[in-house]
Amino acid sequence: MPSGKSKKSKALNELLYDQFFQQVPFNVAIIDRDYNIIEANNNFREYFGDWQGKKCFSVYKKQKTPCAVCSHHDIFKDGRTRVVDTVVADKNDRWVHHVIQSAPLRLDPDGPVDFIVEISSVVTDTGNWQQEYNVLFDRVPCYITVIDENYRIVRANESFRNSFGDVLGRYCYEVYKRRDKKCPRCPATRTFRDGKIHRLEQTGIGKRGQEIDYAVTTSPLVRGGERIAHVIEISNDITRIKKLEKEVLEAERLAAVGQTVAGLAHSIKNILMGLEGGKYMISLGLQKDDRSLIDRGSEMLDRNFDKTTSLVKDFLSFSKGRLPKLKMTDPNVLVREILDLYKDIAAKSGIELKGNLDPKIAPAPLDPDAIHTCLTNLVSNAIDACLMGDQKGSEVVIATRGEQGKLVIEVTDNGSGMDYEIKKKIFTTFFTTKGGGGTGLGLLTTRKLVQEHGGAIIVESEKGKGTRFRMEFPRKRLEMLYKES
Repeated sequence: MPSGKSKKSKALNELLYDQFFQQVPFNVAIIDRDYNIIEANNNFREYFGDWQGKKCFSVYKKQKTPCAVCSHHDIFKDGRTRVVDTVVADKNDRWVHHVIQSAPLRLDPDGPVDFIVEISSVVTDTGNWQQEYNVLFDRVPCYITVIDENYRIVRANESFRNSFGDVLGRYCYEVYKRRDKKCPRCPATRTFRDGKIHRLEQTGIGKRGQEIDYAVTTSPLVRGGERIAHVIEISNDITRIKKLEKEVLEAERLAAVGQTVAGLAHSIKNILMGLEGGKYMISLGLQKDDRSLIDRGSEMLDRNFDKTTSLVKDFLSFSKGRLPKLKMTDPNVLVREILDLYKDIAAKSGIELKGNLDPKIAPAPLDPDAIHTCLTNLVSNAIDACLMGDQKGSEVVIATRGEQGKLVIEVTDNGSGMDYEIKKKIFTTFFTTKGGGGTGLGLLTTRKLVQEHGGAIIVESEKGKGTRFRMEFPRKRLEMLYKES
């Protein structure tokens, strides 16, 4: 007669078999050392069909011989559990993605492995999602990398590999820049530090040694409040855009040169006419023995000769084709130099020269000599405009400030101003309102120098009320030119 304890133990075993082994929502099977399936639950039978008297490789893989790489063989050998991600065939011969977890069973706890129990579950949907994710990660038309805390690349998509090569395990700064230490202003370092998204434009070196301009965004890869162990970098190739920007700058330079040549020819033609007039009057005075005609002709020749000399000197200065010599400069320092230079000259003419400088404006890459020339031209013109105007309390104001990523320098006067016809000519020909006192090159030179900085000059004027010249320098362009220089 079995004891009460034995009855309870038997009942528990029957309960485990009927309600756990048979009803657990996975496919469960037990395999012996000859790879025979000696027991399986109902789910296993429903999924794989009749298993009795069959080997595991016959049921799972529809094979007649053991698998070339067999986890069961390894478990019987070393007694360690295994988790395998594999594809098996169901009872209808449909191949399905499974995860199989296998563990050793021993009749003698200290003896060899007698059986293997394994639990399998379908992960086809998860596999599909993983596959779709991999395709998206690889084929998205931008560079994607994941880097760890040591700045080693642990994952890179196809676009990145095509441009930068096989880079897994290498330091990101080696791959991007061929450097042996971290890059200055590294956006990934900032993301590791503050967990925020950072963006930056960079220039890297591709696997064929070609320069690649890219705009990179770094984001933390983190769950909940965990520390940041990885950062994902997504970069867009902007090499073509950068090339177009350079071409636009070059086109602007060439356009300025073309306008200058046309204006120079027109100005020389006017001077030649003056010289011809002087020559004619001298000839006429000699024929008539008229001293006054000879003197007037001589004066015309002298005036036009001086104008030619001045024009040639200004043109030589203007035509110097060169990139600006940029260095980090405080714009307010430049403006104060001009204020000191022209303050007394303006005061002698009853004009107040003032500065309205933004004390918080940041330094910028500028050619100090070029900007000095621009301000000299604009302030000189502004003083002349005040002398020609009728306003009381004449003043010229130089202002600096930052606006939407631009450095802005303005020169404003309340002088004579310009009407529409004059305003539209000041940048297109060697136009001057100063008669014989000007060559018409001052504003052209100013515009050329501003354009060489990647900037633009804008004029606002109203006849009888005054004029404002506004020089705008986009800081991104300045930084690009600074980098090139």
